[in-house]
Amino acid sequence: MSEQRDQRHQHFETLAIHAGQEPDEATGAVVTPIYQVSTYKQDGVGGLRGGYEYSRSANPTRTALEENLAALDGGRRGLAFASGLAAEDCLLRTLLTPGDHVVIPNDAYGGTFRLFAKVAERWGVEWSVADTSDPEAVRAELRPRTKAIWVETPSNPLLGISDIAALAGIAREAGARLVVDNTFASPYLQQPLALGADVVVYSTTKYMGGHSDVVGGALVVGDDALGEELAYHQNAMGAVAGPFDAWLVMRGIKTLAIRMDRHSANATRVAELLTAHPKVTQVYYPGLPQHPGHEVAAKQMRSFGGMVSFRVAGGEQAAVDVCDRAKLFTLGESLGGVESLIEHPGRMTHASTAGSALEVPADLVRLSVGIESIDDLLADLTQALG
Repeated sequence: MSEQRDQRHQHFETLAIHAGQEPDEATGAVVTPIYQVSTYKQDGVGGLRGGYEYSRSANPTRTALEENLAALDGGRRGLAFASGLAAEDCLLRTLLTPGDHVVIPNDAYGGTFRLFAKVAERWGVEWSVADTSDPEAVRAELRPRTKAIWVETPSNPLLGISDIAALAGIAREAGARLVVDNTFASPYLQQPLALGADVVVYSTTKYMGGHSDVVGGALVVGDDALGEELAYHQNAMGAVAGPFDAWLVMRGIKTLAIRMDRHSANATRVAELLTAHPKVTQVYYPGLPQHPGHEVAAKQMRSFGGMVSFRVAGGEQAAVDVCDRAKLFTLGESLGGVESLIEHPGRMTHASTAGSALEVPADLVRLSVGIESIDDLLADLTQALG
């Protein structure tokens, strides 16, 4: 790549477009090429051009994305994976050995819970659940072999808020790592490393990609040694982002800031409508002043994001009916795309938590509020609620 511009004092919006993505040296192309290649010519045995030998180990398109990810989070190393769960799996196998313990949140993505409860536990990893919005509840769950405190903030699907700086202090005292899943916020709205976290986790499928056309994951760390360990396991395990997927995520990141502004603005209006609706019994959105985590969220987030959850009067069937009646809000899993989505977490994304401490309310509906006209979104929700 050509000589990098000085990025030390650049703002987020500029880094999103330029970090790791200088014009291509060979052609001058202003967009990073898709290096759809598996192997590379060597100049003699071991003579690598730019350090590339095989695309599982490194690929120029993926390198550009990883440099971009590190810059956006203010980290030392970014790593791109085939999915968010692939990133989480690599992190767990890097940080933990049999007998080690992790504190996980009582509200978290169902796939993360499944990874701990159905996969990692079989290999001797112990875990316990805490309300991570309460630092003392987390402290009470610590054990001599606690190696990580795992946090989602905002959490999925109840939009709980955890104080990252406070939990970072607890983790340091315990000799553990603080892991923050920042998927709902994105690095534009929240910077966990600057607040003391050790590792940031993303499903880049969501807001980073932003267009519901790619599956990916990422880790960003602020420590060079941990970055090297993760890179070793990334290569050894092999669940890397392919070049086209890496390119799609980079394309999405270029507009991340302006999209998140619109997602947040629309979600605020949606939350206000739901709060006033007689058929809604509770609204979960950290931008609402009555949200128990509002003050912490206002302290550590630029804005409050595009996710809103709510409970419906009438129970589970009433919630399912709202999902079925929505027209502009598409019934589907995932989140973070430009289009609005609606789902029933208990039967869809969080079905794996049934019967556990992470089980979600049966009358809960989760919205991923897109960037369409807010008037159209509000009209659709109003008719769906009946």
